[in-house]
Amino acid sequence: MWIRSVLYIGCLLAAGQASADQYAVFQSPTGNIHCFMDEWGGSGTVRCDLIEFTPTYRTAPPDCDLDWGFAFGLDSRGRGYLACVGDTVVDRRNPVLPYGQAVSLGGISCVSAQTGMTCTNAEGHGFQVARAKQRLF
Repeated sequence: MWIRSVLYIGCLLAAGQASADQYAVFQSPTGNIHCFMDEWGGSGTVRCDLIEFTPTYRTAPPDCDLDWGFAFGLDSRGRGYLACVGDTVVDRRNPVLPYGQAVSLGGISCVSAQTGMTCTNAEGHGFQVARAKQRLF
């Protein structure tokens, strides 16, 4: 399946530095899901936050003293995870990622669909988030 990459939002280059720190921010067309992707040294991460949702996961991550349940993360290696966070990536100014389009950065791709946002790494692990249900894999 061919996935078109869109919305590379920023690229910060330091003079004389071999690698670039890149990031992308975006939201679903409904505005309910907001994501932040970044790449540093060839390794990527993504985090997506839900504004309104019915929680699928009801147990906090181990040793989590912050907020959880609305934020999901993924690194370029390993499985998707329920994030323990004290902030949010929600910003109504984030560009909209239209349904059927994707953003890829640092070995991670996120695809926007009417059924929610799905982010995966090259190992095939990731998460799928939507208002009605969230899934880690």
